[in-house]
Amino acid sequence: METKWLEDFISLAETRSFSRSAQLRHVTQPAFSRRIQALEAWAGADLVDRSSYPTRLSPAGETLYKQALEMLQALQTTRAMLRGHASAGKDVIEFAVPHTLAFTFFPTWVSSLREKFGPIKSRLIALNVHDAVMRLVEGSCDLLIAYHHNAQPLQLDADRYEMVSLGQEVLAPYVKPDAQGQPLYQLPGRAGQPLPYLGYAPGAYLGRVVDAMLTQHGVAMHLDRVYETDMAEGLKAMALEGHGIAFLPLSAVRKELRTRRLVSAAPLIQPPLEITMDVRAYRERPSDASSKEPKEPKGLAQALWAYLARHNAPK
Repeated sequence: METKWLEDFISLAETRSFSRSAQLRHVTQPAFSRRIQALEAWAGADLVDRSSYPTRLSPAGETLYKQALEMLQALQTTRAMLRGHASAGKDVIEFAVPHTLAFTFFPTWVSSLREKFGPIKSRLIALNVHDAVMRLVEGSCDLLIAYHHNAQPLQLDADRYEMVSLGQEVLAPYVKPDAQGQPLYQLPGRAGQPLPYLGYAPGAYLGRVVDAMLTQHGVAMHLDRVYETDMAEGLKAMALEGHGIAFLPLSAVRKELRTRRLVSAAPLIQPPLEITMDVRAYRERPSDASSKEPKEPKGLAQALWAYLARHNAPK
């Protein structure tokens, strides 16, 4: 059933004339009659009493007339609401952000933006790194914010995507202190007595960065993986309960370090057991010729990118 059939039927009910309604609906009378017949076939009942003149609705037609008015009004109202959402969405910047950055970096960064750039409306889409990157590739977000390290670079085509650096993040091992304030477990551990290790699940971006750090460091670490999860916040919660050592971004543990609820798990190791990552923002280049459907960024997203590029350019 097509909505234009209902509109035709309402016109017929109000004009009581096939010829007049056909004129008003800008179709020939035979075509108009066929549409009314198609509606009757859909309804399974005669809607028009064709034995009288002027045209009169059948009892089934009277019922449909009342319902059709309500249905079309509801559709128009819904359409207006949807257009309102679409219009409002033009002022919202959509960020695809890996879970860890969504909990740690993003809230503070947005606060700083509102102070320096101005008010923004944002929508945070928190995902694992792979899915966050796919959001950008599929055109389902305005900006991707992600970690970058040369040991684990994001495979994004520089000809299609542009990037600005937003800052840096240090990843290091932390653990709950004992009653004397010393690490409950202290790296590097011993071969016969490995230390409980709270690790990232296989495939997690930070897990791959940690693995690269441990492999490249000159001191062998003796660890026994006792727990794993995709999310740094999950590892932090377990570390706070004393279940083991977790490698966490500094921004995730600043408060806990100040209050001594967590301490370094490798205070004596040299060189320091830590790795510095970039925090980067990515977007699709607006005039990318390789894209099948090049799109211009939203006005606010374009203004934000110009601000980020200007204030985060290399000195």
